[in-house]
Amino acid sequence: MLTPTAPGLVLSPTAQVADDVEFGANVVVHGGTVIGAGVVVQDGVVLGKAPRLSARSSSAAPVDVPLVIGAGASICAQAIVFAGAHVGEGAIVGDQAYVRERTVIGAGSVVGRGTCVDNDVVVGERVRLQSHVYLTGFSVVEDDVFVGPCVMTTNDNTMARHHAGDELRGATLRRACRIGGGAILTPGIEVGEEAYVAAGSVVTNHVPPRGVVIGVPGRVVRYVDDVDLLESDRG
Repeated sequence: MLTPTAPGLVLSPTAQVADDVEFGANVVVHGGTVIGAGVVVQDGVVLGKAPRLSARSSSAAPVDVPLVIGAGASICAQAIVFAGAHVGEGAIVGDQAYVRERTVIGAGSVVGRGTCVDNDVVVGERVRLQSHVYLTGFSVVEDDVFVGPCVMTTNDNTMARHHAGDELRGATLRRACRIGGGAILTPGIEVGEEAYVAAGSVVTNHVPPRGVVIGVPGRVVRYVDDVDLLESDRG
């Protein structure tokens, strides 16, 4: 392995870095981090940060695996990606984004500027999370989902007054569904495959496959036409 050089680079001797990784200025790479071939790491990025949690946190499970960044991924300026996360090949983590422990970002997906992907989240392939999305812990986002800017998901109906050991339930966004900007999803909501949630909606009930939801609270007003399905768009 070649020893990378960049202004202000702090690189743990236990990190594994491919020879052709490109580092910007003032990057910090913590121990155990694995960075694949052709990865671009821009200015001010922190990789492999350990979580600092309250003793009462429901997310306080130990992180016993390293951060892995797949080949060809890009980690943009001032992003923070925690130990125990996995960023897939060709994925982009945008400026000032935040990806927590035990989270997976699938190949070819984009995490927009200022977006927070919390702990224990699975994001599939070719997903687009636009700027300032909050994807709460224990959520699942399947392949080809679009999440508009400033979408908010939640996982705790009690707002931290649940009993110890109660399970938190994030959002489940099924394949190719679309969530419009500024929508809010209450805890445990499932949005069905190819469904459409209009901008600004507050979703308090599960959305059926291909359902079109509008309003506060959101209601199903129709279903997505065949011509608007993902496969039709690709054709």
